[in-house]
Amino acid sequence: MMQENFLQYTQWSGIATLVFAALAVLAFIFKWGIRFRLVGTTGFMLVLTGGLFALSLVPLSRTVIPGAEKFTLVYDNGATQAVIAISPEISPTGLEATLRQAASNLYSYGRLGKRSDNVLTIRARTVIHPEPGVTVPLYLGQIKRTLETREDAEMAIEIYADKFAQLPKPTA
Repeated sequence: MMQENFLQYTQWSGIATLVFAALAVLAFIFKWGIRFRLVGTTGFMLVLTGGLFALSLVPLSRTVIPGAEKFTLVYDNGATQAVIAISPEISPTGLEATLRQAASNLYSYGRLGKRSDNVLTIRARTVIHPEPGVTVPLYLGQIKRTLETREDAEMAIEIYADKFAQLPKPTA
């Protein structure tokens, strides 16, 4: 939906650019005092039109996965590895949905995945405090997706059930 809006804005901005370009040409022919300002305005409109066109090509919306919980990106090498932080109260089904959400949000054509495996691996971790003053990162799962296409029906999700046993039990 937003892409179509940006495409329409690009068209209107392109028309305005042509109008300013025509005015700049007329200003030079008739030696108007604002001719150089019109050249600057035309240049600005060209840049604006190019930006709007780029926004019409790239989707800005995020996919919403039902059941996904809030996460924070804590590490991303810009290529094939990322780590997200999640709440220690997450359930295994919530973790699966959250991993799918992260895989969708972190996919980008610009990732440097054209190396050996071409797979983005996202690991989910939380932190636990087994005793006062001690913080331990605990990896609860991971997802692997291809970097070749946006839609990946064969994402490999691993949930570490043994790690969920180490999570603190919620107190009532």
